[in-house]
Amino acid sequence: MSAVDAAVRPRRNIELVLLILALIVGCGANAMTAINEGTQLGSDFWMETSILAAASLGLHISLRFRAKYADPLILPIVVTLNGLGLAMIHRLDTPQSDYGNAQARWTVVGMALAAIVIWFLKDHRMLRRFTYISLILSAVLLVLPLVPGITAGDINGAQVWVKFGSSTFQPGEVAKITIGIFFAGYLSTNRDLILLAGRRIGKLQLPRFRDLGPMIIAWLASIGILIFQHDLGMSILFFGIFISMIYVATSRASWAILGILLMFAGAMASSVIFPHIRLRIDGWLNAFDPNVFGRQYGGSYQIVQGLFGMANGGLIGTGIGQGRPDLVPFAHSDMIIAAFGEELGLVGLFAIVMLYALLVTRGMRAAIGARDAFGKLLACGLSAGIGLQCFVVIGGVTRLIPLTGLTTPFLAAGGSSLLANWIITALVLVISNAARRPVDTTPLAPDEAPTPETSSSAWGTSAPETALTQAVKQQ
Repeated sequence: MSAVDAAVRPRRNIELVLLILALIVGCGANAMTAINEGTQLGSDFWMETSILAAASLGLHISLRFRAKYADPLILPIVVTLNGLGLAMIHRLDTPQSDYGNAQARWTVVGMALAAIVIWFLKDHRMLRRFTYISLILSAVLLVLPLVPGITAGDINGAQVWVKFGSSTFQPGEVAKITIGIFFAGYLSTNRDLILLAGRRIGKLQLPRFRDLGPMIIAWLASIGILIFQHDLGMSILFFGIFISMIYVATSRASWAILGILLMFAGAMASSVIFPHIRLRIDGWLNAFDPNVFGRQYGGSYQIVQGLFGMANGGLIGTGIGQGRPDLVPFAHSDMIIAAFGEELGLVGLFAIVMLYALLVTRGMRAAIGARDAFGKLLACGLSAGIGLQCFVVIGGVTRLIPLTGLTTPFLAAGGSSLLANWIITALVLVISNAARRPVDTTPLAPDEAPTPETSSSAWGTSAPETALTQAVKQQ
């Protein structure tokens, strides 16, 4: 083992210390909420605290045995965000609602799924075998909310939910994982063809349609979300993941610029064609217009109330449990950032944003360190998805961009989102372990042996021209 390899340490003890601090922050916020509201710390509080601590330590132990070189900061950051979300959701509960206990149950299930992924997914490269299966599964998941009999119908202007008895689930949250696996598998295999084959228009090298076809199908699926399900947020998220991954795969800014132009063109066309999009943009641009403020559909009441709440919080906030975030519609889900802004102030919001920034940065670091193209793209796409989701949500709440129906990762109430994001966390941890361990002794499967498409340096420098690229150029 080289001196460089010997310097790499698991750092699980650092993770344990940070994890304890994360539990103190989350459970302490929950306790402060109860104290400020004048309620006792009863058996429910201690039971939930014990379960959250046990689940977090269980995940930590799983990492010690199965992914001991994984990034030591990712798990404590996620536990901190999840704990803060639980505290705020409990604080916003009413006698008629049970969002806090439901979120606690989903948290345990999500952490259990993350532990299963870490324990049984020995090598993230195994997922590459399911590239096209992931595409098919993504299409099925996105169509499910439109199937009669299981659809939950139109909820808050969007048709994105399926119904199982008295429970609902949003398949699109899982689809962002499967679509990421598809893009990572397809782009890691066909990078050279995308770069070199096809016509050249100015500085933009276009691929042949037969090489780009599967990605076009996946992109059209995201457009279909907007057309048929009226879900602007998820459509933006899927297309943003697509843009980030193709930019990393090709290292060409022209692809990202073209994607952004297509996104703006689609948004402009949607605002003209679809009334619900037009009303949402009108509510964003004219939020303080009395006619828009009081409008039943597409009004700005929710946005304006959230802005007033954050203004009331000021720099240091009113104190957790002492504000009135309940005056904002859907404060426990879509507008939970406004609730934190009121009770923790601008300082608290900055701290939350920095946690998200650090989480995305550590995910990108895992992508940079990954020794295979598939892992590099998958970690990048999943991390970029979390970052984009935070930007869209916070931008909508602060009126930087139109408000969408996305949830704030780990903070907002929603079992579908929580499960999907915990699985994403587990996948990034597995890739991080592979990137940071001293020697990669895991043998490659026969169909995953290094090829010209997947072994071109680190994708940051130009590789020597291969026989494949020469053959393509001669076509």
